Amino acid sequence: MSHSTSAREVADAIKDVDFPAGKDDLIRAAREAGASQDAVAALRGIPPESYANREEVARSVRVDPASDLGTSPAQRAEQARAGGKPGQSQHLREVPKPPVEEELDRGRDR
Repeated sequence: MSHSTSAREVADAIKDVDFPAGKDDLIRAAREAGASQDAVAALRGIPPESYANREEVARSVRVDPASDLGTSPAQRAEQARAGGKPGQSQHLREVPKPPVEEELDRGRDR
């Protein structure tokens, strides 16, 4: 199956949604935002659950694994090493930020 949208495109299509939100709310918001048919189709393919935020939605849509969610090469490498839920695609696995990025984030907060 070919996926012609990206997780980023889907996340951008629902940027104005108030969370938590259900599948129907997400589809309606994407249509109102003028999202592509591919992005709406990706949302139609997610499980009918309540989603807490855009990242949860983006991780639930079926997209090309090469379309990452802004992860760095180090994070993608950690995803490859880390185990996930049975049957979970590598690019969907949770991964912490590398220590360098954590330190940079702490420096910005000061």
